[in-house]
Amino acid sequence: MISDSRLTHLNEWINETLGITSYSLTPVSGDASFRRYLRLVTDSETYIAVDAPPEKENNEAFVKVTHLLEAEGLPVPHLYYSSLDFGFFLISDFGDDLFINILNTKTVSSLYEKAFNALTIIQQIPAMSLPSYNQNLLLQEMELFREWFLNKNLSITLTSTESNLISQVFAGLIDNALAQPQVFVHRDYHSRNLMQLDGNHPGIIDYQDAVYGPVTYDLVSLLRDCYIEWPLAQVETWALSYRIRLLNKNIIHAVDEQTFIKWFDLMGIQRQLKAIGIFSRLNIRDKKPNYLKDIPRTLNYIKIIAPKYSETQALANFIQDQVSL
Repeated sequence: MISDSRLTHLNEWINETLGITSYSLTPVSGDASFRRYLRLVTDSETYIAVDAPPEKENNEAFVKVTHLLEAEGLPVPHLYYSSLDFGFFLISDFGDDLFINILNTKTVSSLYEKAFNALTIIQQIPAMSLPSYNQNLLLQEMELFREWFLNKNLSITLTSTESNLISQVFAGLIDNALAQPQVFVHRDYHSRNLMQLDGNHPGIIDYQDAVYGPVTYDLVSLLRDCYIEWPLAQVETWALSYRIRLLNKNIIHAVDEQTFIKWFDLMGIQRQLKAIGIFSRLNIRDKKPNYLKDIPRTLNYIKIIAPKYSETQALANFIQDQVSL
């Protein structure tokens, strides 16, 4: 819940910014961060009010990435009013049709087509000004798995041999990520951050953590979504079809199917390790237990894919022997 002081200040800011006192303000959703979203309805307009405490959230990045995506004609919430000092924003209201709420076997082809259309545009945006998805950041994310899932959630104390093996797996996953062409990465491109809108693209939200990083990252975020699962063969078909798009747009060059799928698979394991760690931390530190139900699905991706590659075989063996949910 928004603290009384934040809500009071938000209302004061709305009063001053819009010059009105008559409106409704109702919670829309929260997310895994400290941001909160509320629907603001006046007599003539509707906005989403964003409460993003500046000491907790990188609001400058949110504004910067909004402008980068909007400049390409992509459907991102327009920033009508903003206060970086307070961490308050009034942005476009895209409604409530998140992909996660409407995805099924009948809708997935059309919805993912929109997502692929937008992603090819995103990946062509010059991104050198964004933070680099470098070795340190990739490792920092995977260490969440070791600290928050294995140690704090499951109370597993690793032996030195196990710890070294996991560190070697992490190093191999980093090498895979850095070997790929580097592009604009949304970094959370999945069914809870894409919305059904009219037109050829989805509404795109929650992009403030964008980086300059591996070309398969957003693709695997979408296709091996932590919140919805599709058949393995279908995912691979989508991934290879998207490879053709990348080749046609000259985003990648002369990358064969086997190499691309390995990039995709190992990138997915890096992301899934991170996600499992974050879900565990959300429960333990932030008292948000709802994400625990998504750990088995996310861990299952690793169980299925890790045995395929020498770089991750040790991780597969460890999970099979030591991890039970």
